[in-house]
Amino acid sequence: MDTQEHEALVERVMDALQWYGAYLRTTPGGAGWLYVQHVPVRRLVAHVVRKLMALSAWEPFREAPGPLKIAPHEGLVGLRESSSREYLAYTVTWSGIAYLLGATALYNPFRSAQVSSLQSVRVDTRVPSPPPSALPRTGVVALSWSSRHAATLLPVLENLAGGGRTSLLVDLATDPAQHCDTPAVECITLVTPPPGLFALSGAVGRLQPRDDEHVVQVEEHVVRLSRLVRLLAVLLETSGGCTQPSWRSVVRLETWLSGVLEASRPHTLLVSNDTSPVGALAAHLAELNGVNTVHVQHGAWTAESVAWPALHSRDIVVMGDRDVPLAKAWARHPDAEVHVLGQPRFDVLAGLGRETQRQYLEKLLVPGSGRIPDRIMVWACQPFGPDRLKAHADLLLDGMWNAEGEWGLVIAPHPAQGPEVFASLMQRDGRPLVAVADPQVGARGCLAGADVVASAYSTCGIEAALLGVPILEIGTPNEYTLGLAAHGLARRCGTAGDIADALSALRKPGTAAEPGSTDAVCRWSGDSAALVARLIVSRASGDQVEHVRNEGAPAR
Repeated sequence: MDTQEHEALVERVMDALQWYGAYLRTTPGGAGWLYVQHVPVRRLVAHVVRKLMALSAWEPFREAPGPLKIAPHEGLVGLRESSSREYLAYTVTWSGIAYLLGATALYNPFRSAQVSSLQSVRVDTRVPSPPPSALPRTGVVALSWSSRHAATLLPVLENLAGGGRTSLLVDLATDPAQHCDTPAVECITLVTPPPGLFALSGAVGRLQPRDDEHVVQVEEHVVRLSRLVRLLAVLLETSGGCTQPSWRSVVRLETWLSGVLEASRPHTLLVSNDTSPVGALAAHLAELNGVNTVHVQHGAWTAESVAWPALHSRDIVVMGDRDVPLAKAWARHPDAEVHVLGQPRFDVLAGLGRETQRQYLEKLLVPGSGRIPDRIMVWACQPFGPDRLKAHADLLLDGMWNAEGEWGLVIAPHPAQGPEVFASLMQRDGRPLVAVADPQVGARGCLAGADVVASAYSTCGIEAALLGVPILEIGTPNEYTLGLAAHGLARRCGTAGDIADALSALRKPGTAAEPGSTDAVCRWSGDSAALVARLIVSRASGDQVEHVRNEGAPAR
């Protein structure tokens, strides 16, 4: 599939949806359904376009194009397999594709059996939170719904607390593994939403338009926009946690967050994601309340990796110089400014204990074999689908098998992944040695002890580069990666032979990682949290923000 053509067609469909019905439904605060739910909607639209492109390329259809038949009683919207613990990977079935192109679906439910049987998500409230009206006045409200967000934002809040400034840390995570720890600093108050806020499902009025003449062209296929909106409404009617909240949850969240902002009256909203539903809604509310928005980049960016190239905050903090052009292109705020201040989560890297981490890796690999491998690779994973994960695993294991010396592989699951998805990879007759790291340890907790780190697209690759650990960027040539190889910080490996050659080369005396500067990828001086805190204080006090390595983003 031509990825550029695919993205262009997805953009065409999204533009048509924007024109057709962006404001068919809005929150009481005026946020349209397509603005808030843009990311999950766009991902489902991307699968619709992918299937239509596959249909165009299918030889029987090319030879005899014609209408598709609907499979009796098949649901129109289903789920794909995913290694993510919480994220729901929706798709449109082939009956759904036929429906979009005009087929009659008298006996087909909109939801597949899988979607219909989804259990409602409940917020695991660990500490009782006061109602918004009882919250104290504070300078900063920070939002987190991921362990990566918490690790990025907490150092900034702690730095602010060192100067006597208070803040609220709002924990919206619905996956218990993604919750924030209770801050040890008194100036930081942890707040959680009402239990059940993200467990709301139900129909969404005005998102069931009747058939009309409005269509969008996708190659030779004519997609009916009214029917596309009806299928997309399934996402908004289904409880999907904090990453894919239902429309009823969005409306309830808006009311609750509005109460938080009204009671605490902050000068700054601090986020690590203002693009997905919760973040986009929060940025909208901040603008309504005259609150400045600061976005701190929590993970690596590439042009191909984002579901929606849009950043809504006024101040955008990025890791390195290479992120500035993307931040400028994605900035939606008319007064947006981009600041290259590094990553607060990386400030602690200098204190990682290499020997302690090495001992942990060896203990993981020894129990099953009784022997310690000569060299150890850490695979920093992403929550890809099962097929892609297996392809990457085969690439690594086959390459390690053929490399010089004995290698062991420690799989470090992504924080949103369940370790059970890797069970099938452990059955390789004991060679290479394979083990799975504790999800609570993760790649951060063991990469400093590795001889090499392998990853397709994990921010841990940047951490490894900062620590001087050799990196292999893996995947077929058409798969996107962090792009560290372009900066001389990694070696690109697309075949098992590439892996074997790279690992064998590391054993040679005097072999080191390819030379290159990390500055473009991440500014790293151990003071990123302090710099972000200084930005927040300067903006709040009305002082001129110091533009040390900063560049303004043009209005869009």
